[in-house]
Amino acid sequence: MTGMFRLVLTILVLGIFTLVMLPLQLIGLRRGWSIATSLPYTWQRLAWWLLGMRVKQIGTPAAAPVLMASNHVSWLDITVLAGLMKPLSFVAKSEVASWPVLGMLAKLQRTIFVDRSRRQQSATVAEQVATRVAAGETVVLFAEGTTGDGNRILPFRSALMGAAGAAAGDGMAAVQPVAISYVGVQGIPVGFSDRPYIAWYGDMDFVSHFKRIVRQGGLDVVVRFGTPIPFGPETDRKAVAQQCFAEVRCLVEETRSQNLHTGQVFSPPPKNAKQTGEVRGRLLGQAGEEVVNRSS
Repeated sequence: MTGMFRLVLTILVLGIFTLVMLPLQLIGLRRGWSIATSLPYTWQRLAWWLLGMRVKQIGTPAAAPVLMASNHVSWLDITVLAGLMKPLSFVAKSEVASWPVLGMLAKLQRTIFVDRSRRQQSATVAEQVATRVAAGETVVLFAEGTTGDGNRILPFRSALMGAAGAAAGDGMAAVQPVAISYVGVQGIPVGFSDRPYIAWYGDMDFVSHFKRIVRQGGLDVVVRFGTPIPFGPETDRKAVAQQCFAEVRCLVEETRSQNLHTGQVFSPPPKNAKQTGEVRGRLLGQAGEEVVNRSS
């Protein structure tokens, strides 16, 4: 399948499927039907096939109630995780709700939106997360709070980790680290030089990035589920955030060590990505470094 044909086919098929599922999804969301969780899962699985994306799962998602803390590389992360589990929802910044296409899809996925400029809203969002987790739904928190260049794992934020404790009530819930690694393109392993081309960060234009990724096709992705961390009313959320960060970084490094690159796959640099050259010269996992990232 040529790159242009794959791009046209992806837009056409997903566009038609979205138009067909939209009224059903809206009714399902309003009435609490189970189809409201099945349709997004089917949409993401269809996207896997159209993009030629191969996702390998290592480990097992924890049983409910569980809040998952994942690293964040690209808009593709949502497609990867939402095609693995259901019912599943995400936490995203409030601006996403107003984005063309992506905003609508995020709402259909039952995304919980948070305004990070208003600290007092964190309690309200945490309550929404806790309610869903307590009801047996898995909620994914991209704990870095932003996307990076694909090579480094940024420190995890702890603000919403406490939702797991609220969901547990007088009992125990779990916070599970999740590591997403993009390891290959069309069967060819990718390395340090290629990861920034797969990542969506800085001032990258979504349409340009979407076209490049879809036309390239054949992404190989590894998702590793770490050891669930018990979380109760007295658990230190900051300590849990640090523990999740450490495990996700180890899981990503372990995955990369098993998928050594053989050369550079992508050639043109991503346009409008700030500090790309600077980022390439830094080591994976150096916490506290400043980098222009796209919050999500």
